[in-house]
Amino acid sequence: MTSEPDVPDRDGAPSSRHRAAAVPAREPGPPAHDAPSGAPDAGYRTRRPWSARRLPTALVATVVLVAAGAALIDVVLVRAGRPAALWRRRLADELADRPVDDVWVLAGAAAAVALGVWLIVLALTPGLRHWLPLRSPEPGLRASLDRDGAADLLRDAAMRVPGVGAARVRVRRRRAKARADVHFRDPRQVKDDLTTVLDEERDRMALARPPRIVVRVRRRTR
Repeated sequence: MTSEPDVPDRDGAPSSRHRAAAVPAREPGPPAHDAPSGAPDAGYRTRRPWSARRLPTALVATVVLVAAGAALIDVVLVRAGRPAALWRRRLADELADRPVDDVWVLAGAAAAVALGVWLIVLALTPGLRHWLPLRSPEPGLRASLDRDGAADLLRDAAMRVPGVGAARVRVRRRRAKARADVHFRDPRQVKDDLTTVLDEERDRMALARPPRIVVRVRRRTR
């Protein structure tokens, strides 16, 4: 379900529900020094927070638990005098009889390699790519802004430019694309004004890594 774009307030401030920021608890760190007033880059650069990876962890733990539990139960039953389970005898026979270049052996090895690479990538990357880190006024204090929230703020700023009838903004880590429909005025002038306004709105967000603004306009007569 899609929601209708909010109309900015009369004083030009965007709607409050667009500001979707998550601020974790403050971490211990050295005392902060006051930044020079009026400095455009004042603040400490922060990194994207790391994801907990709950779903991959739960899946891997469940698979390992089921496999290890089944093998352990079968070993206990064998020690108690019962025959080994059919699945374990068949698996042992297949591993002993099939050659190394068998298609099923190669497929299983490829699947194991893919799973291992996936787990390594998850362990070495922070995740949470939908969140943009903000500049912090002091070390140890971190905050992030949702991409959709950043796109809403930029879109509201674009709608305040005279001549813009509709605007669509898509924010990525390195670049933000803005498309606007011009109903009146010269499209080139609207594009220049739109670029200036979006750059100013992006700077007000205090992003740690501000994306590059790409603006495209088109004339719409209706």
